[in-house]
Amino acid sequence: MAQVQPVLELTGVSVAYETPKGPVQAVNRVNLTVMPNEIVGLVGESGSGKSTMAYAIMRLLRGNAGVTEGAIRVLGEDIYGMDPKTLKKFRWNKMAMVFQSAMSALNPVLTVEMQIIDTLRVHKPEMSRAEAQRRAGDLLDLVRIERKRLRSYPHELSGGMRQRVVVAIAVALEPDLVIMDEPTTALDVVVQRSILDEIQAIQAQKQFSILFISHDFSLVSELASRVAIMYAGRIVEIARGDSLSLGRRHHPYTEGLLRAIPELTADDVVIEGIPGHPPDLVNLPSGCAFHPRCSAVMDICRTVRPEPIVAGETLMECHLFTKQEVSESGS
Repeated sequence: MAQVQPVLELTGVSVAYETPKGPVQAVNRVNLTVMPNEIVGLVGESGSGKSTMAYAIMRLLRGNAGVTEGAIRVLGEDIYGMDPKTLKKFRWNKMAMVFQSAMSALNPVLTVEMQIIDTLRVHKPEMSRAEAQRRAGDLLDLVRIERKRLRSYPHELSGGMRQRVVVAIAVALEPDLVIMDEPTTALDVVVQRSILDEIQAIQAQKQFSILFISHDFSLVSELASRVAIMYAGRIVEIARGDSLSLGRRHHPYTEGLLRAIPELTADDVVIEGIPGHPPDLVNLPSGCAFHPRCSAVMDICRTVRPEPIVAGETLMECHLFTKQEVSESGS
């Protein structure tokens, strides 16, 4: 039986920013795969390295940041081995991204129709203007926006509509991989729910893969088949979305995130935060970076960084776990 090729494969990827204080390791030897037609979540506090990883995958890192080691492959192609012309054609055709702020991602002086048509014709120059106009209408149908909004400018749309337009542009060329970086940030919970439903419906219809990045643990665990939890530039756990509950054993950081989700059906709603704050990436603690905030810290945690334990689709980076326990947690 032939092995299925991952749509996205990160192997030992590190990303560093050059600063006056020296290089800052924002992503540290990350391994992650996304399979065909799979939604994988990436969760962590602000500053954990999630967005940096997304920009590294798209090869959109700014001048003071760069991939220092490892390989990033999409559909088996080495993203950093491509020449600029090949990369330009590969982006949006094979991989696309939904950015955090829809208003920043859209051009304020162009109508929705013009922005969709430009995207289509830049990447498919053989497409006629009439074909692109028809496709633009179809895309608004896909994200449940009335076609009359094609003539609207971004400032004339609600936040939810703008975000749907950004999703429509991202899937316009039917890429195999879509990276969604906090796509529902700053939207109210009702609009968030509506957009997530649309994303799931479109993904089921078009059969593409998604790397869904968020700080909202409950949202991601509901959407994704697997969830990677990131802390201080490292993935400390990968677990099945349906296994993420306080009734099962997880990395202490994952458990802290789970305890921070309020149980809205309980008589007394209690939110239990994680003590302390994320570490300074310039001066990381020795050993496990989470140990100053961990309630289960042991002596070894303060001096020895745990190696990732991989068992099937699950991963754990914690001295509390053996390979057998990680294997059992993923079964």
